[in-house]
Amino acid sequence: MSFVASRLRGNHACGFRPSAVGGFTRSSLALLVAACCSTPVVMAAESEDTITVDATANGSMLPEQDYAVPVTRAGTKMALTPRDIPQSVSVITQQRMQDQDLQTIGDVLSNTTGISANNIDSDRSTYFSRGFFINNYLYDDIPTTVDEVWNFGDAAGDTAIYQRIEVVRGANGLMTGSGNPSAAINMVRKHADSRELTGNLSASYGRWNKQRYVGDVSTPLNADGSVRGRAVAGYQDGDGWLDRYGNRKKFLYTVLDADLTDSTKLSLGWEYQQSHTSNPTWGGLPTWYSDGSRTHYDRSFNPAPDWAYSDKESNKIFADLTQRFDNGWQARVNATHAKTTFDSKLMYASGYPDKITGDGVMAYGGWNKGTRKLDSLDAYASGPFELFGRQHELVAGGSYSKQNNYYFNSQSMLSTADVGNYNNWDGNVTQGSWSPWVVYADDTLRQKSFYGAVRFSLADPLSLIVGARYTDWRANGTTATSSKDAVTPYAGLIYDINDTYSAYISYTEIFQPQTVRDANRNYLDPTTGKNYEAGIKGDWHNSRLTASLSVFRTEQDNLGVSTGAYIPGTAEMAYESISGTVSRGVEFEVNGALTDNWQMTFGASRFVAEDKDGEAVNPFMPRTTLKLFSSYRVPALQALTIGGGVNWQNHTWRDDAGPAGASRPEQGSYALVNLLARYQVNQQFSLQANVNNLLDKEYYDYLGSYAVYGAPRSVSVTANYQF
Repeated sequence: MSFVASRLRGNHACGFRPSAVGGFTRSSLALLVAACCSTPVVMAAESEDTITVDATANGSMLPEQDYAVPVTRAGTKMALTPRDIPQSVSVITQQRMQDQDLQTIGDVLSNTTGISANNIDSDRSTYFSRGFFINNYLYDDIPTTVDEVWNFGDAAGDTAIYQRIEVVRGANGLMTGSGNPSAAINMVRKHADSRELTGNLSASYGRWNKQRYVGDVSTPLNADGSVRGRAVAGYQDGDGWLDRYGNRKKFLYTVLDADLTDSTKLSLGWEYQQSHTSNPTWGGLPTWYSDGSRTHYDRSFNPAPDWAYSDKESNKIFADLTQRFDNGWQARVNATHAKTTFDSKLMYASGYPDKITGDGVMAYGGWNKGTRKLDSLDAYASGPFELFGRQHELVAGGSYSKQNNYYFNSQSMLSTADVGNYNNWDGNVTQGSWSPWVVYADDTLRQKSFYGAVRFSLADPLSLIVGARYTDWRANGTTATSSKDAVTPYAGLIYDINDTYSAYISYTEIFQPQTVRDANRNYLDPTTGKNYEAGIKGDWHNSRLTASLSVFRTEQDNLGVSTGAYIPGTAEMAYESISGTVSRGVEFEVNGALTDNWQMTFGASRFVAEDKDGEAVNPFMPRTTLKLFSSYRVPALQALTIGGGVNWQNHTWRDDAGPAGASRPEQGSYALVNLLARYQVNQQFSLQANVNNLLDKEYYDYLGSYAVYGAPRSVSVTANYQF
């Protein structure tokens, strides 16, 4: 069953015209917004004025060539255009991931509007939006809470198994239970939608001997194609810009999609990912010499010992049952079981080496193992209903999740004599004597939720989305016993200015249980607060091109921030709660098809986050970022696609203690330039080249008590065969 979405119009009154191209060259952001919102670009083919949206749409069968999607369930679980969602939403499609060669979830987030990476060392990355840590990762709408302390490799998950990745910035407590005001990241898996044998095979080779092979095949499993299967498999192996560093990973994803009846669909799937890293770092390079001057090691300097390694393994199985009804309603049940493990033996170097002798660096080893198990069930129903002569939409459901986190570790100490002359460091060092294994944490987090939202069509130009989620959150284990419950309300008002533009305002509350601890090893109380957002959105040509401009304000109490010191006797960073935190800012994004040959995404973000005393919160995150990427198929040579982009961020800093006392190391603003070229040899075979950090910019991904360099220039070439 389908319904006509009032927002999805051809927008013929503001047709795509060639004169618009020049509008995007203006330097002023305000003028750029105006240009994007008032002068769309020509399309080679016109489409109908109204398109029909399947009420069960999940995006898996949407056009593959665009950077934008016309319909998404991000934020509300209602099938809406991006313009109908009263929040900032970015959708990164499979085509864009291919063009930019975004191979991991972390790659995607680093290139998403309003999101910044905090690359703690060679294998650990955390991500922030609007000044706050992102801990809400969802897989087909099933949330997983990501911890800052332990590294299960979530951000290193391979994108080959996902159809697209959806990012909702701001508090999203309606769908995730906990309303973290940063962002929620939803990975939408691929499905077996093809009723004939299709697929693609790719092989790539790049700098540092990186080789990668991926196969993606879909096929019908019976005569009428009502039962279909899809498998995605990959293998990757290579070195890195760090001496002695190596990484190997493999992954396999299989899914079975069956049309049990004309209105009932069952999906069963299994996802497996495994990685091994040799000589990974823990922390980075000393920031200062003992005399207080700054160090400047070569980018290839690897502070890891030869015995360091990190192994990770992830298994996920899922089942999804969808039932459609003749009245436009649908019911969906989604269940997931996931088990993720890690085993890492690492060394953290500490101290200030003498500039001449290299003496003065000690180290301690950490041998850490952990298991995270997650069982989740989500069930909801959604569909249209009529009231007072108008059609509205309702979604209501409930979810249950049980997540067990089990960690144990052993430690060793290495003296300055063991480490020796750090100027001549080559990784050849003793492991020391490992302490007995200690259970660090064995905690179980349970969350029960009931949620509902209604989209009221108040008038032809005006709609109201109101909803709430009740969450019962409980933690039991060796480190904490706690229970909290809260109702998280949500409201958004959307006004259609005309067929092209909409204005919106939204409000939601924040309820975020915390998994970090203070210096006394006590978990911090949940973060609470409010999130306000207002903006204007536009779309053209049935949402093939979208634009948005938003302003936001977030108020938080009990926000956990790092003290910069470790919990005594552990390698865990201590946190403290601060209240009166306010983050406010503006975001802009234009995304999609400027013409049939030209795809572009451009995003800009600016925010200020301060505590009640006016001190910056998380100043190691850039306050201003600009991200641009574009691809262009040359009209005179349709087989050739060229493109490129640039990511720019302003300066960052941390307040840390150096050898001369309090210090503030700063990373200045910088830009990274990337290039793309692809040649379609024939209908099936293509060659693609990508260049990252074209200008070989030297910069720090992390700069504080230690320093971590960002990646130097790299080039990769990919051969792709489709059938």
